[in-house]
Amino acid sequence: MKSNRQVLGEHPSIFSQVLSEVRDCEIQSDRLRFRRNLERLGEIFAFEISKQLAFEVTNVTTPLGVAACHRLREQPVLATILRAGLPLHQGLLNYFDHADNAFISAYRKHEGDDDSFEVEIEYLSSPKLDDRVVILCDPMLATGSSMVLAYKALLKLGTPREIHVVSVIASEQGVQFVENELPPGTRLWLGAVDAELTSRAYIMPGLGDAGDLAYGAKE
Repeated sequence: MKSNRQVLGEHPSIFSQVLSEVRDCEIQSDRLRFRRNLERLGEIFAFEISKQLAFEVTNVTTPLGVAACHRLREQPVLATILRAGLPLHQGLLNYFDHADNAFISAYRKHEGDDDSFEVEIEYLSSPKLDDRVVILCDPMLATGSSMVLAYKALLKLGTPREIHVVSVIASEQGVQFVENELPPGTRLWLGAVDAELTSRAYIMPGLGDAGDLAYGAKE
């Protein structure tokens, strides 16, 4: 399939300013600021995604009368891949504050000392997803395997009507894989698309390991 791809960092804006901070190795050393910056990016993504969702006009009673206002017709389901996705997820949730939520645990399973690995899904918590709008986020879209496997895991809870994928940094290879594997009409919301992957499937220049930067190194 050919998705609709929106790369917010392509044009100068406050989004591109915050994106530069999450890439900056000196600023990254402050974990609190790194997490907050991912959250801020999530908030901007949420605002941009909201423009594509369905709204309806509702009459709202004010202290002085009645005003016709636009409100979301339905709440989306916010889904994230643990653990790195949590700050980005929180930013989306700050704006879609009545949304339902889903969480998927995925990790890279390395065999031996070589660079090859498989992505394994261990845990899923989600509401029913039939005919729902799903916003699936992970800060890094490297090979795209985790995102595709997370989507397939979510299908156990039903088939969404509309899918939005959110990543701060993606590789061109990962984007193409997701575009080929996810359903037609999937919208990709990206901060930046970098050209290169290392032998261990890390994005270059990327920003490093988002989970480690947010929460500390893991064994």
